[in-house]
Amino acid sequence: MPKRLIKISRTRPNRASKKGPKMIKEFKDFIAKGNVMDLAVGIIIGAAFTAIVSSLVGDLINPIIGLVLGGVNFTNMYLILSGTVADGVGLDTAREAGAAVFAYGAFITACINFLIIAFVVFMLVKFVNRLKDSAAKKEEAAPAAPAGPTETELLAQILAALKK
Repeated sequence: MPKRLIKISRTRPNRASKKGPKMIKEFKDFIAKGNVMDLAVGIIIGAAFTAIVSSLVGDLINPIIGLVLGGVNFTNMYLILSGTVADGVGLDTAREAGAAVFAYGAFITACINFLIIAFVVFMLVKFVNRLKDSAAKKEEAAPAAPAGPTETELLAQILAALKK
């Protein structure tokens, strides 16, 4: 007697097909929210602002600091950890030569960038909070609607009208 194989099929429901349209709808709802668009605009403006601050620090502030400190250029301040580099070579040239460098001048520049960005963000938040406070004060200062007669006054008027 031949053995019969009993095939037990374990079928799992295709969860991807059920969740797929729902997840796509949730994603569309997420993207359509105003907060996501505000965040995207903020990131784009932040990137542009970073370029402006980098130029401000690299092209205006660092040369002035270097002049005050006797001609020091932060971008070319580094220590050679390994490799050989000729004296007086810039940081980019030292890196291209394959030397491992400790670029503390670039770190100082990044710290100056951070402080400027942090200060500007602080001033921006302070300005926005001041606008919110002035708007809240205007709402508080708005005259209240004239109050109508109280319940007691209305009852007195009705009583007087009934007595006539």
